Amino acid sequence: MSADAFVHPDEIRSMFSSAMSDMYRAEVPQYGTLLELVADVNQESLAANTELREGLERSDELGRLDVERHGAIRLGKPEELFTMRRLFAVMGMAPVGYYDLSVAGVPVHSTAFRPIDEDALRRNPFRVFTSLLRLELIEDESLRAAAEGILAKRDIFTADAIKLIDLAEKNGGLTRPEAEQFVTEALETFRWHSDATVSLETYQKMHDAHRLIADVVCFKGPHINHLTPRTLDIDAVQKGMPKRGISPKAVVEGPPTRNCPILLRQTSFKALEEQVRFVGDSGDKGASGTHTARFGEIEQRGIALTQKGRALYDTLLANVRHAVQINAGGSNARDYETELSERFAAFPDDYATLRTEDLAFFKYSPTKVGLDAAKNGEVSGTVNALVEQGYLRCDPIIYEDFLPVSAAGIFQSNLGDEAQKNYQEQSNQDVFEAALGTSVNDELALYAQTQQASIDDAFTALGLRKSVA
Repeated sequence: MSADAFVHPDEIRSMFSSAMSDMYRAEVPQYGTLLELVADVNQESLAANTELREGLERSDELGRLDVERHGAIRLGKPEELFTMRRLFAVMGMAPVGYYDLSVAGVPVHSTAFRPIDEDALRRNPFRVFTSLLRLELIEDESLRAAAEGILAKRDIFTADAIKLIDLAEKNGGLTRPEAEQFVTEALETFRWHSDATVSLETYQKMHDAHRLIADVVCFKGPHINHLTPRTLDIDAVQKGMPKRGISPKAVVEGPPTRNCPILLRQTSFKALEEQVRFVGDSGDKGASGTHTARFGEIEQRGIALTQKGRALYDTLLANVRHAVQINAGGSNARDYETELSERFAAFPDDYATLRTEDLAFFKYSPTKVGLDAAKNGEVSGTVNALVEQGYLRCDPIIYEDFLPVSAAGIFQSNLGDEAQKNYQEQSNQDVFEAALGTSVNDELALYAQTQQASIDDAFTALGLRKSVA
């Protein structure tokens, strides 16, 4: 069959993310309120900041803002992760990064499935932060064995979803009817089910070990637990949530408010308490109870940092967290925010310094002045010299990935402070990648490639030899 007959993976991804958003909005009404708040804040930000709007237009990112989402799921066994990779591949999404959350008291390790091509990101940067439960971190051997037994019996994918994944791999794509069916079948994996697969007693044992263990083990599948829109001003959203009847978490995770946003800032509203029916002694419906897992999250994305920039960021954040621990309920949130701002004064807050000190990644393009000068053979020099002469423009490369400490902070705030555990750091990327069936992509290498490609293209346009940033 001709490739022209297949629906492009980018379009399938857009179809799926739109269907996911509609489903989540129907399941979690507050999510709709959150989307309205974010849309209002973004509109106000663009109206008030001409430079911000022009920068987004110049980098062709304004169009993706309203559709941009990231979801999060938690898987229970290696086979689920392996098939999930295949499912996301149909949508043009690849695993990027390895995140060990055990260091922050959450018994999972994770990756982010997302598009990695620049054009694909512009079309729809849908991401799913995907975690795999680390059963070896359950100290109680009998409980660990029980969890393994429960997970072994479940299949989180429909039979037709598997058939369509096989078909896409065999034929190199899906036709329009196949793609539409694929979206419908794949969505079932992420749907909320109010019937647990275990008794209330078993659920409580898992819950007492860690709420996240109960969330992963005791249900039919990995219900999407949040679906995150992107805002241009997360502080305005944080302040605006209570006015719309939404209770935000105590502090915004990530770096402080800055003139030049870096990496990722996240906040959320508290997890919903949802009614659940547990299995009875005879296998029929038993006792009813509640479960908290799904919540609303918002993110603001800034410039991607180089290895040098990340080292500085990680050091400063570690110092903050060592100096001030957020109390249960967030009563000392202001102390934390003050400490965060004071410590991060050491991180340069202008794009020129971020660029010249090699702290962040930029995309370069020739200016009209540069192109005119090139016609007269007047252009030469290094990247920095060409920027200073006004021959090259540099724009921030947006960070498309995640931060393990921030992710754990969001998890903990919604699982409950009493759920925090102290696991010894046990990063195990090899085991994770074996389950995945491939290596994860290195996010820093992807940003470096994007930056270098932009330099190569700019130098070609200016009639210069290609250069290294």
